[in-house]
Amino acid sequence: MLVMLLLVPVLNRAGSGKPVPPVEIRGDLFSALNLAEKGLSAEVFQLALKGFRKLELGGQLRNAGILTIADFSQSSKMKRLYVIDLLHKVLLFNTYVAHGRKTGEEFATHFSNVLGSCESSLGFYVTKQQTRGSKTGLSLVLEGVEKGFNDNALKREIIIHGAKYATEDFIRKTGRLGRSFGCPSLPPDMIKAVVETIKEGTCLFIYHQDARYISQSALLN
Repeated sequence: MLVMLLLVPVLNRAGSGKPVPPVEIRGDLFSALNLAEKGLSAEVFQLALKGFRKLELGGQLRNAGILTIADFSQSSKMKRLYVIDLLHKVLLFNTYVAHGRKTGEEFATHFSNVLGSCESSLGFYVTKQQTRGSKTGLSLVLEGVEKGFNDNALKREIIIHGAKYATEDFIRKTGRLGRSFGCPSLPPDMIKAVVETIKEGTCLFIYHQDARYISQSALLN
């Protein structure tokens, strides 16, 4: 059993947007959300919560009620993005997410924090404001908060955006999702709802069982 006690400050959505006092969340949230049936392991969920908790305690999350996990250890044919409402114990979204074109084909294998690498970057991010690009349309700015792993995200213009290659139709045609320039890209019909839900100060965790990241991440160790 995965038993947790989290103190999560949530936004006062009816007021000024300032955090209200922490709310206790108790119980086996992993089982309650049936995350194993959705393809997410308890180990990845625990790691996500560990880093999330450090960011929350450090005051880096404006809205600590939402946790998003992109599990790049899974095949790109799987719905490997999970948006979780920790306060209400609800899995809000479970959908496809593409990785970078030089990160791998069906499976992600290589990661980079380097500008122009076209690879995905692992670790924890804090979501920023939504934006709109001429090519990407509605998208969400991401700030990487792990030095050496994803702290070039803003310079690399790593964003969450919609893409036609991140769809079931693309999987049927090619056997896998298409790939981005390094951005976690979502199905176009999901982008608006996801961006509106996770924008402005929530936690995103992009995971892979990469030995260097697991052993050296300051938020996991």
